[in-house]
Amino acid sequence: MKRSPPAVDIDHQPGHYIRRLHQISVGIFLQELGEIGITPVQYAALQTVANHPGIDQRTLARTIALDASTTGGVVDRLEARGWLERRTSTEDRRARQLELTEAGVQLLGRAVPAMLGAQDLILAPLDERQRTQFMKLLRLLVDTNNEHSRAPSETLK
Repeated sequence: MKRSPPAVDIDHQPGHYIRRLHQISVGIFLQELGEIGITPVQYAALQTVANHPGIDQRTLARTIALDASTTGGVVDRLEARGWLERRTSTEDRRARQLELTEAGVQLLGRAVPAMLGAQDLILAPLDERQRTQFMKLLRLLVDTNNEHSRAPSETLK
């Protein structure tokens, strides 16, 4: 006699809803920034470089929680589009420091308002108190589970 696997209702699993929220978040981001032509990961890389000019590629990878090879591909694409440039570090010739180009600065100037609008759309069903609580709980889950990530993030000081 063939046994049936245990019945599990995926609608009661946090991972299922986190995956769905990620899909929705990316969909809204692309809807709001589609004409600009960047992805959420590319935006994270550009904004981090803008916030930390001269950041090296390895530190960028750790900061935005990507593995080094994926980050290399992201940086390659951003550089090819003229938004980012790599420079050899004066302290360590093996390290590549990243800087926004003028075109990258202009792109972020257009992208930030659209990105903030996307964030508002994602959180639109929540009132202000719920938004604060949701973000607090989301940070708690991410921060305390960071070590389980295949590419844990590190906060820049």
